[in-house]
Amino acid sequence: MNLYLDLFLTFAQIGVCTFGGGLAMLPILQREVVGKKGWCTDEELADYYAIGQCTPGIIAVNTATFVGHKQKGNLGGIVATLGVVFPSVVIIVLIAAFLRNFAHISAVAHAFNGVRAAVVALIASSVLKLGKSTLVSPSAVAVYVGVLLLSLFSSELAALLPAVGFLFSPVTYVVLAGACGLLISAAGRRKG
Repeated sequence: MNLYLDLFLTFAQIGVCTFGGGLAMLPILQREVVGKKGWCTDEELADYYAIGQCTPGIIAVNTATFVGHKQKGNLGGIVATLGVVFPSVVIIVLIAAFLRNFAHISAVAHAFNGVRAAVVALIASSVLKLGKSTLVSPSAVAVYVGVLLLSLFSSELAALLPAVGFLFSPVTYVVLAGACGLLISAAGRRKG
């Protein structure tokens, strides 16, 4: 099949699973892009997630752009991005047209509660899978724990230090983790 069409259809299929936002798509992205298509490795996908997290936009859309670009350059990135966004646009237009009429029904509210619970499970699954392939050394675990603690207490830290509260953001954490990785690598080369 034409790779452009394959990129569009694969990412459109992933885009249908947008319930809960981009993070809910991560396990599906991993299964399709790494497992089935072999368009990137787990490590590359983890890098795409990290870069996608600290760039503007939805992480799944950014990841689709990176994967498409890797496969077919700029046009591949555009096609993959359009593929992942297309179902969302259609679904949002349909929901917006009908939700106002049904939002007050308790069965609809309960259904949304169930969807939110499923999204938490999907995100946890993705975190566990990424952890297995990423947290392979004590230094990686230390960086993970440090960023996790900063993330958990970012609101409190920002309130405590309002002059620098803007520093307690995911972008800062990704940059800080990258700097830690460089320092750890440099220290390892000096010992070796």
